[in-house]
Amino acid sequence: MQRIKYWLSEHPKIVGFRWSPTQSWGSTWSFVFGAIATYVVTAIALHLILSLLLRRRPKPVSLGPIPAVHSLAMAVISATIFVGMLVSAAAEIRDTRWLWPRTKTTTPLQWLLCFPIGTRSSGRVFFWSYVFYLSRFLHLLRTFITILRYRKLSSSNLIRQSILVLTPFLWLEFSQSFQVLAIIFTTLVNTVVYGYRFWVGGGASFTLPVPVVELEVNCQVLSVGFNVICHIGVVVLHFRKGGCNGIGAWVCNSILNAVILVQFYLQNVNIKSTKLLREQDAAILEPNKNI
Repeated sequence: MQRIKYWLSEHPKIVGFRWSPTQSWGSTWSFVFGAIATYVVTAIALHLILSLLLRRRPKPVSLGPIPAVHSLAMAVISATIFVGMLVSAAAEIRDTRWLWPRTKTTTPLQWLLCFPIGTRSSGRVFFWSYVFYLSRFLHLLRTFITILRYRKLSSSNLIRQSILVLTPFLWLEFSQSFQVLAIIFTTLVNTVVYGYRFWVGGGASFTLPVPVVELEVNCQVLSVGFNVICHIGVVVLHFRKGGCNGIGAWVCNSILNAVILVQFYLQNVNIKSTKLLREQDAAILEPNKNI
């Protein structure tokens, strides 16, 4: 256990981490917006090329073990970030607790929800926040896998994935409050979803009686509920303590989350409407078959 703690929270690279353009790859505004633009253009171009070249071939492109390997990699990385952030948060609470009375912080939960004014993006928890930020670029590969296998691309997916890259960048750039809990819960959900994707995609003989899509939707619903509760806590602490660090970025993050929530709601409504129409068509066709 001591060795695990050392590699996850006490290693000099982790303790001495500092978010800066000179020390952290991908830490500039030009990089993150350039990366998002490249992702969007590449995804659209790939979708158009496949639509033109393979329009007479309805079968999906075979990718072999690539989707399963991607799911396994995301599950392992998410689990590592989850454990690393938990251990590092506990270490930061232990080492900085003596400073809390100066910032009106009295409990670990208050520190997790509301960083004191003047907090800088350095140290253990921000190292794992940086690793989480980098993992979002690996997550983008899911879009290209979907395009190649099913030739499907939606603007809502491009917007959602772009927001999911921009959000952790804002966390680090402005040392935003609440990011520790957000990363812990998000990586836990990703570990479950991608682990189950790998399990199903690997041809396991035993699977849960829940489709991957349904499991992902249920996890997203839990994530939304968790975020809403935590955002309420941030607002309360911001006014009670006299301010939380990075509150401007938090407002921007809340707006981006609201966009994702609206897209998620509209997507579910569309899925339910399509399912209802299919059931109605099946009910109409059934008597004709009997005749």
